[in-house]
Amino acid sequence: MKFLLLFVSAFVITSTSTAQKNCKISTGNWIGNLELNDSINLPFNLVVTKSKRKTALTVLNGEEEIKMTEGKCEKDTFRFVFPVFDSELVFHVNSPTEISGYWINHLRKNYKIPFTGKFTTSQRFPINSDVTPADFNGRWETQFTKDGVFEHSALGLFQQNNTNASGTFLTETGDYRFLEGNVYGNTIYLSCFDGSHAFLFKAKQDEQGTLSGDFYSGKHWKSEWSATRNDQFELPNPDSLTYVKENADPLSFSLNTIDGKQFSYPNEELKNKVVIIQLLGTWCPNCMDETRYYKELYAKYHNQGLEIISIGYEATSDPARHIEALKSYKKKLGLDFTFLVGGEASKGLASQHFPMLSEIISFPTSIFIDKNGTIQRIHTGFNGPGTGDYYQEYIQKTEKLIVELLGN
Repeated sequence: MKFLLLFVSAFVITSTSTAQKNCKISTGNWIGNLELNDSINLPFNLVVTKSKRKTALTVLNGEEEIKMTEGKCEKDTFRFVFPVFDSELVFHVNSPTEISGYWINHLRKNYKIPFTGKFTTSQRFPINSDVTPADFNGRWETQFTKDGVFEHSALGLFQQNNTNASGTFLTETGDYRFLEGNVYGNTIYLSCFDGSHAFLFKAKQDEQGTLSGDFYSGKHWKSEWSATRNDQFELPNPDSLTYVKENADPLSFSLNTIDGKQFSYPNEELKNKVVIIQLLGTWCPNCMDETRYYKELYAKYHNQGLEIISIGYEATSDPARHIEALKSYKKKLGLDFTFLVGGEASKGLASQHFPMLSEIISFPTSIFIDKNGTIQRIHTGFNGPGTGDYYQEYIQKTEKLIVELLGN
């Protein structure tokens, strides 16, 4: 028996030390790569840190930091769950300086993309610094096409410091958030990975200064884009895209809360209140950016009479998962305002819920209502913090409207 106990103890010690050894990963800067297909890789920056024997992973996109502090390692496999979106990085520690595994997006059926990472101080995209970079700074009037067919216009905003580049694209329905990359000669490479979307852009600049290239989203989507510098180009006003129909009935709807109770608008509790109705999806990064701003707005003006009602349209057909996703979203972001269940992520369904409006064309869409129950503004999409001055302008404009509606 004594020999058996010694043997078991030795086995436990050996197994534990082996597991710790297999979980050993170098701290510092890493470059991750999502293998979108056999020939296209999407690189992104990672930082690995350790504190009190806990390993943390931070994904970097320009100014954005996505921190995953609950890393769990079993034997030689780590699992890092993204803080807001229902996705995770699962990878083996091949050595302290190399990892390999998958990005798994649980909102899509059997959706996973191979993932590798290397401990390195190199740039996001491999380039030759001896090659003189072309100038990509500025505002670019952009067109996206699919197989030669026009899809939509966009405004490209690029900043460049030698071979380092960053920026985003604004569209009628939102922005492409924080893009980061490099310039190699006359070619620009930009990418973004936030746990919900994986975007890769590349384009060449010709002698006339025109850009042409490809856009990849996840493992299935590819389209083309072209752009020319245009300091005067602007997209349509996002407050004009959805509007109240002529002679429409007053705003009203009835949906369930995430606790299963019926919620109808208008109601007595909202009488003489300023209300923002936000149509969103927990799968939507633009919605997340907007929600974080609304959290600040709510904290500042709720006691003065501001209410926010968020209606979720989710990327699954399972009603139970709709509720689960919205409850998780509310908890993770620390939100106090009301959440209702809209249903599946369908702009058609959202339009049916709001027949007094012309059409819902984007998640998010926000409806601003005064104390008398009259719609004062409908804002389509959201230009988040990655858009710089556009984001600041939206904040100033929205806060001014709320103050006016509250009568302060």
